[in-house]
Amino acid sequence: MAKRDYYEVLGLARGASELDIKNAFRKNAKVHHPDINPGNKDSEHKFKELNEAYQCLSDPQKRAAYNQFGHAAFEGGMGGHGFGGDFSSSMSDIFDDLFGDFVGGQGGQRRSAGGTAQGGRSRGGRERGDDLRYNMEVTLNEAFNGKTAEIRVPTSVVCETCTGTGARAGTRPSVCGTCHGAGKVRSSHGGFFTIERTCTICQGRGEVIDNPCGTCSGSGRTTKERKLSVNIPAGVEDGTRIRLAGEGEAGMRGGPSGDLYIFLSVKTHEFFQRDGADIFCRVPISMVAAALGGSVEVPTLEGGRTRVKIPEGSESGKQFRLKGKGMPVLRSKTTGDMYIQIDVETPKNLNRRQRELLQEFEKTSDKGTNPESTGFFAKMSSFFEGKGGAGE
Repeated sequence: MAKRDYYEVLGLARGASELDIKNAFRKNAKVHHPDINPGNKDSEHKFKELNEAYQCLSDPQKRAAYNQFGHAAFEGGMGGHGFGGDFSSSMSDIFDDLFGDFVGGQGGQRRSAGGTAQGGRSRGGRERGDDLRYNMEVTLNEAFNGKTAEIRVPTSVVCETCTGTGARAGTRPSVCGTCHGAGKVRSSHGGFFTIERTCTICQGRGEVIDNPCGTCSGSGRTTKERKLSVNIPAGVEDGTRIRLAGEGEAGMRGGPSGDLYIFLSVKTHEFFQRDGADIFCRVPISMVAAALGGSVEVPTLEGGRTRVKIPEGSESGKQFRLKGKGMPVLRSKTTGDMYIQIDVETPKNLNRRQRELLQEFEKTSDKGTNPESTGFFAKMSSFFEGKGGAGE
């Protein structure tokens, strides 16, 4: 299948600026990134196209070659199949745009704990480890009080046998003879331009291992389940992300470890509904309690109970505010409020005596007993009388 034009892939004209190219890549990559569309082959293909197009057009030298010769300029192997420095930086920005850091800092690529991905690469063969994602569900009470949770995360750790070098004990990695440690090789095409691409011998690491470690097969890391303690602060909400720096996968061949990101979701509560820092509770009361007034006892997230006074003649939907009884605001001393909303319940399954009492009540009622309905039907009567008079 013929490759699509790189400008078409990014949705740009050929005269687009460097900023236009970067913004177009960021915008499209957010939509088609594999972490946003797990298992979607179409998005995975489009993301690879975006990556390849961006790596070409974001490099002035490669872009000039592409503008003159098109895809033919890179026959024999250009980039677009690896994550270069500019790409890693852009993807880090994209993740910050999508999720925002709970604990600040800049992470690399993420994957769910137990999955696979490719980390960033640095000189000397050392690659940054993958970032990991761990999904955790907490109750509303735990979100209110905060908690310390222990989690188990299967991840890659530094190989103890070779201490992360990837080489067998007593040996060391050697400088790649093809790229001389640079990790990249250059080739001239017709004297017009020079193409730089990743060294195929060392895969861009700049080093080769002649005698790989028997435990990790040269990767410098092994798989192990780790137990970690996570502090969940009070006030967390659905989607809150907690970053544990350096708790992701170990880097390749002694590279820095990635980060672990805890994504939180809050379970639905039996009584309370949450809106930011405010808590809402619907309380049904009897028709008699609404008419005569009284009080109801409701639970609070603090674990206690509070009594709410219901005024005489209260109607369905009326809310009572309990200041400071809501959720704590994350990283703040502010606390939300609790709102009690009453719903007046219509009596059902009446016995004979109850019916008689209600009928007697109805007979003794006047306009002041039900002012709203009385006023409504009075206006309705006037409305129809007016229409009748207009039609005569």
